[in-house]
Amino acid sequence: MTRQRGFTLLEVLGALALLALLLVGVYGGVRSAIHGVRSGSAAIARMDDIGSAQRFLRRELAQALAQPIGRDDRGRPILFAGSEHEMRYVAPLPGYLGKLGPQLQVLRLVDGGKDGQRLELSLALLPPDNQPPKPLGKPQVLLDHLKGGSFGYRGRDAQNRQLPWSGDWTDGSRLPQLVRIRLQPHGGYGWPELDVPLRVDASAVVGRVGLLPGSLPAGGAP
Repeated sequence: MTRQRGFTLLEVLGALALLALLLVGVYGGVRSAIHGVRSGSAAIARMDDIGSAQRFLRRELAQALAQPIGRDDRGRPILFAGSEHEMRYVAPLPGYLGKLGPQLQVLRLVDGGKDGQRLELSLALLPPDNQPPKPLGKPQVLLDHLKGGSFGYRGRDAQNRQLPWSGDWTDGSRLPQLVRIRLQPHGGYGWPELDVPLRVDASAVVGRVGLLPGSLPAGGAP
């Protein structure tokens, strides 16, 4: 009778070693694929957040109303207040959020600690009896993980002269014609420069429905 020859111990160990190397390679490939999918999903989500923030800001600023948010030292109504890191204005929110009517909106760039800065939105109701605005809940984060940012304003003065871009809007009795929002997100994500024209103030220009104050050349009609 002939004896059948089996595998030696060294052959079995060699096969196991080759199988282990194969499994390590497969695991590494699967891990890289999962990491790539997660990175891609995170990048898409981040771009969606940036796009949503831009659309919201463009819509709300374009609908800013010439409605007083306070009064200055002389008792004159303040329609818009803006600095390099904060702006205040009145605008209606979209959809069901706007059922409460136009609201005071406050945009702020605040320090978020290790995560950098963040862009926050605060809302407040404007009582009809000239009482102070009533805050609606806590500030909402529109965009976080920012390296920096600033707001800019451009418009015309009381003599209808074009003003240069500035980080402060000092004439609260008038609305700026353009608002610029610059943000620098972390991670190399771009924020296209956002210049928003404010919607026309029909009540501020007598007989010129649909025009912002000072949007016509001095002494002439189109």
